Amino acid sequence: MHPAAAAAVSAAPVAVPESRGLSLRLRLNLIVVAVVLVFLASLLWLRIEATRASVSEEIVASNRIATQLLERVSWIIASGGPPAMLSFLRELGRVRANDIMLVDDSGRTLYRSPPPTYKQGRSAPQWFSTLVAPPVQRQVIVFGDARLTVEADPSRSILDGWDELQQLALIAGLELIVVNAIVFWAVGRTLRPFGMIIASLDRMQAGDYGVRLPSLAGREASLIGASVNRLGEAIEANLQQRIVAHETERRLAESREWAQRVEEHLESERREIAAELHDELGQSVTAIRALARSLDGRLPFDDTLGRDAVRLIESEAVRLYDAMHGMIPRLTPLDLGPLGLPDALHDLVLAMGRLHPGIQVTLQVRDMDAPVAAAPALAAYRVAQEGITNAIRHSGGRCIVLQLARTGSDHMTLTVDDDGCGLPSPEQRPARFGLTGLRQRVLALGGTFDCVRGPLHGTRLSAVLPLQAPSP
Repeated sequence: MHPAAAAAVSAAPVAVPESRGLSLRLRLNLIVVAVVLVFLASLLWLRIEATRASVSEEIVASNRIATQLLERVSWIIASGGPPAMLSFLRELGRVRANDIMLVDDSGRTLYRSPPPTYKQGRSAPQWFSTLVAPPVQRQVIVFGDARLTVEADPSRSILDGWDELQQLALIAGLELIVVNAIVFWAVGRTLRPFGMIIASLDRMQAGDYGVRLPSLAGREASLIGASVNRLGEAIEANLQQRIVAHETERRLAESREWAQRVEEHLESERREIAAELHDELGQSVTAIRALARSLDGRLPFDDTLGRDAVRLIESEAVRLYDAMHGMIPRLTPLDLGPLGLPDALHDLVLAMGRLHPGIQVTLQVRDMDAPVAAAPALAAYRVAQEGITNAIRHSGGRCIVLQLARTGSDHMTLTVDDDGCGLPSPEQRPARFGLTGLRQRVLALGGTFDCVRGPLHGTRLSAVLPLQAPSP
C-alpha cells in the first residue's frame, strides 16, 4: 500500500463496538439445555403423577383385601375372643402395606404388626411422600370386646416410586450431559466458519484488504464468506483507484509546480534580457518615438529622470526603431499591474498592427474594472501574445479578434479568434512548445485552456483565469 494512501485510509478513526454478552455458541447451548430441562422436568412430573396413581391404587387395593380377609376370618375366631384373634394375627404376621392393631375395650393395645422388612431402614423424603401419598385408608372391625384396626401403610410403595424416580433422574441427567456435549460439539463445528469470517474482518480492519476466505461449509456461512470476499475486493479496488488518483494528482501538482517554476524562470530571463537590451542599447532604444510618447504619458510629472530618458529616446529615434519597439514588449510587457492588463493588451495590439499592416488586429474589453493579480495578468498577456503570433504565422488569415471579459465575480476569459485555415488534423499538428507551455501555465493558476475551431472558421484560443493568484 502506498504510504500516503495508507495514511489517508487510516486517518479516519473507525468506531468498533465493544463485544459484550454471551457468545452465539453459548446461547445456542443454553437454549438446548433449557429445552432438554423442560422436557426432563415434564418427564419427571409425569413419573411423579404415575407414582401417585400407582401408590394410591396399590394401597387402596391392599387395604381392601386385608380388611376383607380379616372380616371373613373374624367370625370364625369370634368364639375364641380376643385371645384367639391375637393368636391368629401373630401367626399371620405383617400384611404388605398395612398396619394391623388389636385394641381391647380398655384401650390397651393387644397387638401391632411388626415393622416392614422390605427396604428396612430407608424412607422417601418427606416432600416426596407428601406429594404422592394417597388419602389415609383405615378400616375398623369390632368383634366382642375388642377392636381391630387395619390402616394402609404406603411408605414402601412411596419408597419404590422414589427409587424409580431417582433412577430416572440419573439417566436423564446423563442424557442431558451427553446431549449437551453433542450439541456443544455440533454447534462449535457449525459456527467455526463464522470465526474465520470474524478473523478476516479483523484483518481487513487492520488494513489487510487482500485477505480472502476459502469456500466455507454451510449455506449461510458460504454466502457471508462470499460477501466478505466481495467486500475485500471492492475495498482493495477502491484503494488502488485512490492510490492511482493520489499519484496522478501528486504528479500533476509537481508538473504544475515545475511548469510554474519554468515560466517564472523564463519571465526572469526575459526581464534580464530586456534589461540588458535596455542598458546596452539604451540610447538607441530611447529613440523609439512611439514608446517614448507612451512612457511620457504614464510617467509622473515630477519624475525628472524619466523625462530626461524620454528626451534621450526621442533624440535617438531613427536608430533601431522598428527592431527595439517590437522586441522589448515581447520580452516583458511594460503596462502590467493591478489595472494594467487592458492597457498592455491594447499596446500589444497596436504593436502587432504596426509590424503587420496587412492584418487587422482588434481588441474588445468588457467589465474589466476589477483588479487583476500579476501572475494571472501575465499569463493572460502571454496567451494573447502567443495566440496573435500563431495566427499571423500559421493561419493565413487577415482578421484577428482579441476579447477580454470578466466571467462571474472572480474569473476572466481571454479569447483569440482568427479567420484563417483552422486547425490541422491531429496527426498533422506539430508539437509546439508554445501552446504546451501556455496550457501548463494556465492550469498551474487553476484555470482552463483550450484550442478549437473558432466562429470565424479559423482557430479559437481561449483561457479562463482567476482574477487573483491561487494560494500556494
